[in-house]
Amino acid sequence: MSSAGDRGLRGMSTTATRIKAIGIVVIPTNDVDRAIDFYVGTLGFEKRADIPMGDAYRWVEVAPAGSSTTIAIAPPPPDSPKAGGMQTGIIFHTGDVDGLHADLKAAGVDVDDEVSRMGDPVPPMFWLRDPEANVLMIAEVTR
Repeated sequence: MSSAGDRGLRGMSTTATRIKAIGIVVIPTNDVDRAIDFYVGTLGFEKRADIPMGDAYRWVEVAPAGSSTTIAIAPPPPDSPKAGGMQTGIIFHTGDVDGLHADLKAAGVDVDDEVSRMGDPVPPMFWLRDPEANVLMIAEVTR
């Protein structure tokens, strides 16, 4: 006889085989054009979609070149609180954390003063804020 916990684990393994990738991560934004300027103009991402939806809504997706996961930057739903100031939990990878940190700092991006170095196995990293104070992380990955 199996317990409820065992049944839950079996259900998870079946579900896990059906989920194949992370497709889109959403960052609600109050000013879509300003977000496009930051993610495309400053970070160098590609704009993959820019679709008007209804009278005032717009769905925009951006991503680093070659990435299969995109970030949607769109206004929050009408009944939601204003966007901004969120800890997104999004981590971007780079092969040159120090160079990227210096470039973003020189471009006037709100980045941490220094790259954080905690030692192995934690990679060097820093946090940055987009124009609406949403927090993102950059981590060095050398694989």
